[in-house]
Amino acid sequence: MALIFAIFLAVFVLPPGWGVAVILAGMTIEIGEAALWIRLSRRARPAIGGVEALIGAHGVAATACRPEGQVRVRGELWQAVCPAGVDAGDPVVVEGMTGLTLRVRPK
Repeated sequence: MALIFAIFLAVFVLPPGWGVAVILAGMTIEIGEAALWIRLSRRARPAIGGVEALIGAHGVAATACRPEGQVRVRGELWQAVCPAGVDAGDPVVVEGMTGLTLRVRPK
């Protein structure tokens, strides 16, 4: 955006000598901004997903699981099986996964 603004200034507002300097300044700002965003994006840790990330996660039973029901884990609603049985609102821990159904136990 800084480069576009600099080109606009150079063409329509500033005299020719100043126009080149303003365009160079706009290019410098754009390159610096791109370098900053590239550096920040490389610092971010990748999100780890998959079944391995769910095992051991804590959640809350959304419905009664006796033995089947639904649980909310990490903000997502999952089908679940709990052989021990839990009521809605009880905390649970994920033990494993079969297909798209979580195996949970009471916390």
